[in-house]
Amino acid sequence: MVLGHEGVGIVENVGPACQFLKRGDHVGWGYEVDCCGHCIECLQGAETFCPDRAIYGVSNLDQGSFASHAIWRESFLYPIPPVLSDIDAAPLQCGGATTFSALEGIKPSDTVGIMGVGGLGHLAIQFAAKMGCYVVVLSGSDRKKAEALQLGAHEFVATKDAKTLEVSAPINRLLVTAAVPPNWELILPIMAPRSGIYPLSVSSGNLKIPYMGLILQGISVHGSLVAPRNLHRKMLDFAALHQIKPIVETFPMTEEGIKQAMDKLDRGEVTYRAVLIPK
Repeated sequence: MVLGHEGVGIVENVGPACQFLKRGDHVGWGYEVDCCGHCIECLQGAETFCPDRAIYGVSNLDQGSFASHAIWRESFLYPIPPVLSDIDAAPLQCGGATTFSALEGIKPSDTVGIMGVGGLGHLAIQFAAKMGCYVVVLSGSDRKKAEALQLGAHEFVATKDAKTLEVSAPINRLLVTAAVPPNWELILPIMAPRSGIYPLSVSSGNLKIPYMGLILQGISVHGSLVAPRNLHRKMLDFAALHQIKPIVETFPMTEEGIKQAMDKLDRGEVTYRAVLIPK
């Protein structure tokens, strides 16, 4: 399988049915690269849940961003705003789209909790802050407190060894981007009535939340994938307007560079996002 589920590139050629892109355009692509276009989910702009969707790791195994070339469907390519560099735009195609989609419908008066300051979390902080929300970051220790506040967080809570948690305002929407599940007995008391929890990190374990904490507060747990195309485009425009950029480490897109990046990823030492740059 060709690796790489998010990336940017330059259109080198177009097929006879293409109507909107031309040679030389800078475009990006993400986790989903096709859908049926006819089912209810597609017609409602929720094609990420199309029964015939083509997503990374399941379809098009010979296509990926760890390559010199790829063939994509025009309607699943996203023009990159000129103010975003390729290095900044590439990690937004999945990490940015995922966090932006989980914030859909949020109000400026809402309190948004971001659990984890990593590849997803550091983007979620920026998006929520620029949307006018009060942003509370929850992390195991104070190690990333200064960085989280610099990214736009208003409040930082260290959770390790805590018996109870306190926040200035109950959390209306919690984005869980940490790899390790939290202690839900600590989290549910700081959630607002009728609030929402969005688990975004990929884990092979089970999500276990106490029944009564959800029932008594009317809290919802929302499954959320990457953004559908309409939100993906809005995300790129929003990032360009507000200068939201990922924090990245760059590596050359060579056999040696890819090995170096993957080894560093395996050790858990990548600072937020790793970007491969073609020579």
